[in-house]
Amino acid sequence: REDSRKDVGQRTAARPIGMTPMVKVYGLDKCSTCQKARKWLDRHKVAHEFIDYREQRVDPATLKSWAKTLDGWEKLGNRTGMTWRDLAPARKTPGSDPEWLLLIKEYPALVRRPVVVRGDEVSLGFTDKLFAKIFDA
Repeated sequence: REDSRKDVGQRTAARPIGMTPMVKVYGLDKCSTCQKARKWLDRHKVAHEFIDYREQRVDPATLKSWAKTLDGWEKLGNRTGMTWRDLAPARKTPGSDPEWLLLIKEYPALVRRPVVVRGDEVSLGFTDKLFAKIFDA
């Protein structure tokens, strides 16, 4: 099961059997993909908490942990949106944790979304197929 999740952008750390951690969904309230993800969770009766990371900034230690779990900032960063495209060329080559953290602090929309956290599991994005695998629906 862990190997199949890696194929869909999720990384897992071991946790005791029988524990179902609270699902936290990080994203932007106006993001259509985040809205679809939240509707899917509601439809499938998955209890979750939504955190708009423009309103409640994610602390640097958590961002670094996500980047590490997901195999780097390249996976966590959203390079397809207007926020990235509008950056000055010199800002588009962050090479260290502090540079990425500064960019995300200034531009929270640079985090790919939604970020779904369940215990030590972190996944990015939303599709019906991805969520069905994550939540065994």
